[in-house]
Amino acid sequence: MSTLKAKRALFSYPKYWAECYGTAPFLPTSREEMDALGWDSCDVIIISGDAYVDHPSFGMAVIGRVLEAQGFRVGIIAQPDWNSKDAFMGLGKPNLFFGVTAGNMDSMINRYTAEKRMRHDDAYTPGNVGGKRPDRAVMIYSQRLREAYKGVPIVIGGIEASLRRIAHYDYWQEKVRRSILFDAKADILIYGNAERPLVEVAHRIAAGETMDTIQDIRGTAVIRKEPLPGWRGSDSTAIDKIGKIDPIPNPYGADDVGCSKSEFKQAGIDLKAEAAKPITIQPARPKPWEKTYVKLPAFEQVSVNKPLYAHASRILHQETNPGCARALFQRHGDRSIWVNPPAYPLETHEMDDVFGLPYQRIPHPSYGDAKIPAYDMIKTSVNIMRGCFGGCSFCSITEHEGRIIQSRSQESIIEEIEQIRDKVPGFTGVISDLGGPTANMYKLRCTSKKAESTCRRLSCVYPDICKHMDTDHTPTIDLYKKAREVKGIKKILIASGVRYDLAVRDPRYVKELVTHHVGGYLKIAPEHTEDGPLSKMMKPGMGAYDQFKELFDKYSKEAGKKQYLIPYFISAHPGTKDEDMVNMALWLKTNDFKLDQVQNFYPSPMANATTIYHTEMNSLRNIKNNAEVVPVPKGARQRRLHKAILRYHDASGWPMIREALRKMGKANLIGKGPNCLVPEEGRDEKAGKGGKGRPALTRHTGFSQFKKANTKPKVGGNRQRAR
Repeated sequence: MSTLKAKRALFSYPKYWAECYGTAPFLPTSREEMDALGWDSCDVIIISGDAYVDHPSFGMAVIGRVLEAQGFRVGIIAQPDWNSKDAFMGLGKPNLFFGVTAGNMDSMINRYTAEKRMRHDDAYTPGNVGGKRPDRAVMIYSQRLREAYKGVPIVIGGIEASLRRIAHYDYWQEKVRRSILFDAKADILIYGNAERPLVEVAHRIAAGETMDTIQDIRGTAVIRKEPLPGWRGSDSTAIDKIGKIDPIPNPYGADDVGCSKSEFKQAGIDLKAEAAKPITIQPARPKPWEKTYVKLPAFEQVSVNKPLYAHASRILHQETNPGCARALFQRHGDRSIWVNPPAYPLETHEMDDVFGLPYQRIPHPSYGDAKIPAYDMIKTSVNIMRGCFGGCSFCSITEHEGRIIQSRSQESIIEEIEQIRDKVPGFTGVISDLGGPTANMYKLRCTSKKAESTCRRLSCVYPDICKHMDTDHTPTIDLYKKAREVKGIKKILIASGVRYDLAVRDPRYVKELVTHHVGGYLKIAPEHTEDGPLSKMMKPGMGAYDQFKELFDKYSKEAGKKQYLIPYFISAHPGTKDEDMVNMALWLKTNDFKLDQVQNFYPSPMANATTIYHTEMNSLRNIKNNAEVVPVPKGARQRRLHKAILRYHDASGWPMIREALRKMGKANLIGKGPNCLVPEEGRDEKAGKGGKGRPALTRHTGFSQFKKANTKPKVGGNRQRAR
């Protein structure tokens, strides 16, 4: 359990008067459903880019049920037609506010591939149909709401808004955009997991406060002319020149806490002769980060100056610890974005309460028999924790959920397994996953209270696992054992990615996992084999992979099972040279791996790797005018090359690979020998007929999937990655 605690528990507020209406079977999506509940209006209406699935893996359901538990009447408008305001008026005008989210995914990443090609499917839509949400959904939805109901507060949140809270690089337009608050014309932005700040916002609006007074809530961002009154500023508008912050003072108000008798004697002081005098205890001075904000370079600066952009990004990522984070202040013209420090993480009992709300665990009945792929993937999985302290530079989990692990109790998880058994139609007795952002961080925490509340490291496990980090997997092992004992459960699989550098610290966990919870194939994510790109990913070297594989093979053999690892790799990541890709391909060939699916690096907003991609500077370190220049694969041709090298066995990429190998002076890798990467040009190619025996290409689902020679892995379940 984290030592960082909020002043008020999530469910400690007095219930709103509308509690008398009770709990809705499904949160209403139409006037007819409102009438059936006896409602004349909604207090809060949530607009979402996802179909409405009343399940704790879907953000709109969690937020809706949490607000309902506070006594508010909550309605949902899912995937509205954004071409006019009409669909946004379907439930009428809310009494308190509109809540807007693009859904569980960023709408741009949902709609476009890493190569900016349009997708024609959407796993969060009935029938897997694409095009049911607009690009930049939060912005479009908010603008339509302004047309429909002027003056009604708009609260934006979810992953799309969270990752655009300050000026950010936009991969699709290839430019720096201003904070989404300005384009959305919203009143307040909630970043990260929204329960704690949103509940406070709702109760304060319900109490009669106006939005211009609700600007000091942790985990929120607002537009202001000036910083909040009473806050001290720290100027960080120049590269790595942060304004002075006073050190933490002695709590007794003095630098010296006492002298020895010999020191008094040397000073000529007779202690017996000294009369006792009253001592005045001075109150402790505030901690240096309290009521302090960092002034970032303005939008107008970071939009044209890459070193300043990298500097601003670095400051943002250092201000993510709720225990010591300072507020951020960034000018946008004559107004500014004010980002309050992050919300405190939920405690175990609060997590239990959130996941224990009365979800129906199925899609809304209005969808009939239409399949929603995202629901089918998670309907028999259980989310056991939130957050990730891995800090991988290409991942947005830290920016959204934070590094502090928020775990549910074992009892809460077992209860959800029983609900799946009893409620999910067609349940076969197999739980597809017990996991989260990472499979094996459940109840792992910082063992030092001081470090947990003051640390500003980007990762707790890179370049090495921190000495304060608990790596005892006993809680996870005990959970697995208890879950297997639930009546009616035949198998518990682990589909979330395993952080193998942590797992090898506790071989007992690896044995438990391999013996009981692998369905033949286990996902892990080395991401690369070479030190250059790994250092920019903030991922461990292949030594940890080799250690894990050795344990995996050992315990699989002891269990009498033939099981395989499915490693994931990223191509075209910042810091990767063509030679790095060739070396990785040779490693793959040596280890007899052939890729079925490949993912080029996707620059998502606000990720550290995206900053490196945009600036070609190493923002993981202090930014100076002579900062390290990072090689970044850019342009369609180089990105295609890196992807082709990763699929070295695909004949369609051989001409491009041969050309690159010759330019690199590695023509010796072309031929039939065992040490060669691709064969010489064949007669069909010379005749212009194309490659012979070209493997079929499977549309990628986001990550690289490997096939061991002569095996046919079936990958299912939760596709969350280990970061």
